[in-house]
Amino acid sequence: MSELLRNLFSEHGQSPWLDNIQRNHLTSGHLAKMRDRGVRGLTSNPSIFQKAIQGSADYDDQFKSLIGSGKSIEDSYWEMVLTDISDALDVFLPLFNSSRGTDGFVSVEVDPRLAHDTDGTLSAARWLRSRISQPNVMIKIPATLAGLPVIRQMIAEGCNVNVTLIFSIPRYEEVMEAFISGLEDALKAGTTDLSGISSVASFFISRVDSEIDKQLGSNESLAGTAAVNQGVLAYQAYKRVFSGQRWERLQALGAKTQRPLWASTSTKNPSYSDTLYVDSLIGPETVNTLPENTLEAFADHGRLARTIDSDPELAIRQWAELAEHGIDVDAVAAKLEDEGVAAFINSFDDLLKTLKDKAETFSA
Repeated sequence: MSELLRNLFSEHGQSPWLDNIQRNHLTSGHLAKMRDRGVRGLTSNPSIFQKAIQGSADYDDQFKSLIGSGKSIEDSYWEMVLTDISDALDVFLPLFNSSRGTDGFVSVEVDPRLAHDTDGTLSAARWLRSRISQPNVMIKIPATLAGLPVIRQMIAEGCNVNVTLIFSIPRYEEVMEAFISGLEDALKAGTTDLSGISSVASFFISRVDSEIDKQLGSNESLAGTAAVNQGVLAYQAYKRVFSGQRWERLQALGAKTQRPLWASTSTKNPSYSDTLYVDSLIGPETVNTLPENTLEAFADHGRLARTIDSDPELAIRQWAELAEHGIDVDAVAAKLEDEGVAAFINSFDDLLKTLKDKAETFSA
């Protein structure tokens, strides 16, 4: 059996997480086996739950029982989600404990329809946290402008936060500021030990190439470079922010850095290597959350080497060259954020419609 997943962490300090959840993976023991192979955490999102619930009959008995007890369609959805999340948290709790809170996290996302509603997102995040007792849960909050104050507030309240849908360096810098300010707010509120607060910042990778490659057109020299280069630049920003006097004061009180997490790492262009967005972004204090097909591809034939900071000068140069070819990276980031929010909302709404139709068959 390949040791690449284990060695990714033991040799290079990067934690491979699984970007998927399915009830049969929990009930069959499959998820526990993946943990034992080297998977160190799990992320979920509305699109993942849409595929899981629509794609099998595994949830039918629970859904029928929930509807029969008088719960609404939406409340029933959240009960099914929380059941899976709670079971996954149990799977990863031993790793969370043995790693002293470094890994073993499971992420669950707030209602995506609230992405541009600060008060609504804050209420949803607090509600999720109140419903889940395990210490290794991470609440996913979008890195929209409306989400930034929520990130700061939830960190200040001692909540583990997975910041999702980051598409640009400027927004990433705002996310890191929200995290650090949240830790400082926690101190002001009387928290004396910051070691129990963890966070990751999820930088979406492959979608950047998909959009910029399309805009580059016939200019093939920069094709397939933008996503990795932006990740490299993000890592440079991470190293800058989590250093110096301000951070060292927090670190002395137990604070852990907000690790960059590479998300959307499956390769969309079939002409690119199926492990491109893993092989090219390996480095310490990072996470890569992988859909199962990409995870298996890396376990089979991935290249294990520290690459995240092997040539930052090249990344800086190629990233700057995009402007010379008419690429407005800020506009790309804004477009991808809008599309990312919309995709999660569509998945959420589509699943609720499917559940409504299924509930009607129960009463027919």
